[in-house]
Amino acid sequence: MANEVSDKGFLEYIVKSLVDHPEDVKIDRKVDEMGVLLSLKVNPEDMGQIIGKGGATARAIRSLVRIIGLKNHARVNLKIEEPGKSPSAQETQKKETSSSKDEELENLKI
Repeated sequence: MANEVSDKGFLEYIVKSLVDHPEDVKIDRKVDEMGVLLSLKVNPEDMGQIIGKGGATARAIRSLVRIIGLKNHARVNLKIEEPGKSPSAQETQKKETSSSKDEELENLKI
């Protein structure tokens, strides 16, 4: 429980300090054999502030969260979820994209 307070609480503090809509910050914590996965959801208007220029802010946040994990002897990863897309919607989009690529290759008749 102490690890959860450390990594999840730390991430929550950082993110809420960066965004314009701290009330919309939601963090889900899952533990499995690979370690800890923190899933972050923020207001769509705040995505730019979390990602940063060229992804620099997101990389920095991920590094800090990993350091907290190392301190607690756990592997901690951060997943920033796209607003408005559920994981199943993202999988469907990937399948549609791959099938359209297959169709394009078929149309070339090489």
